[in-house]
Amino acid sequence: MKIYINGELVNKEHAKISVFDHGLLYGDGVFEGIRSYNNRVFKLQEHIDRLFESAKSLMLHIPLSKEELIAAVIKTLRANALKDAYIRLIVTRGEGDLGLDPRKCYGRSAIIIITDKIALYPQELYKRGMAIITVPTVRNLPEAVNPQIKSLNYLNNILAKIEAVNCGYEEAIMLDSLGYVAECTGDNIFTVRKNHLYTPPQCMGTLRGITRDAVLELAKKMKIGAHEHVITRHEVYISDECFLTGTAAEIIPVVKVDGRVIGDGKPGVVTRKLLNEFRKLTQKDGVKY
Repeated sequence: MKIYINGELVNKEHAKISVFDHGLLYGDGVFEGIRSYNNRVFKLQEHIDRLFESAKSLMLHIPLSKEELIAAVIKTLRANALKDAYIRLIVTRGEGDLGLDPRKCYGRSAIIIITDKIALYPQELYKRGMAIITVPTVRNLPEAVNPQIKSLNYLNNILAKIEAVNCGYEEAIMLDSLGYVAECTGDNIFTVRKNHLYTPPQCMGTLRGITRDAVLELAKKMKIGAHEHVITRHEVYISDECFLTGTAAEIIPVVKVDGRVIGDGKPGVVTRKLLNEFRKLTQKDGVKY
């Protein structure tokens, strides 16, 4: 495996950063998880745009332009000769001292990690659906660490994931501070009611998901009504279908929430149609390498 670090491709065993890097010390950095299918990087420009938006909000300088970063991703993919890959793109504040002051950081680490597979959930759950729960940990407040910033500090999500795992579940719903459904620990959430899609709006403590946006675009093309709307757990419980979206997860059906069976307890028709169209899209949409 070849890893890109600050302009150089190095073998995995030589891929190292300083212990004084503020990404390690404080989670002071941003990242993107990206996938390629059939030698095409899916929604690469959208991921790069979101990375730069996160960095701008953190006042973090990215040492490469968008075009240079895209070229670096393609270069790393070619070096690893993978047709289908998961790409982790990381930019940290760089090396500093043990204090918090970002003005003392320098170096601006840019890292690209490539792997040939990622399995967020067991494969059988994509066929029979997943059971999830709501956990006590609420999503970060936008006034604190805004969930739209995809930062290296993922403790909020990890704590919720721990609660789900401790209860025997793969995934969990996180509410916002007002008690509305925000998102899951690593995914956006959709419900289907009377053939209409509903998903929480971006302003309600959710990440602007690239796969989420792709699903909304597909729904429009498929003449399926789609709405960004605040959602309560009650509305999830009584939905006809439910599914989660994310780069790593793609689209995964949910058939039970907090012990309530969703619909008939099987992946729904709308979910299956969207998953089928999404898989077609990933094979033809993207930057070729």
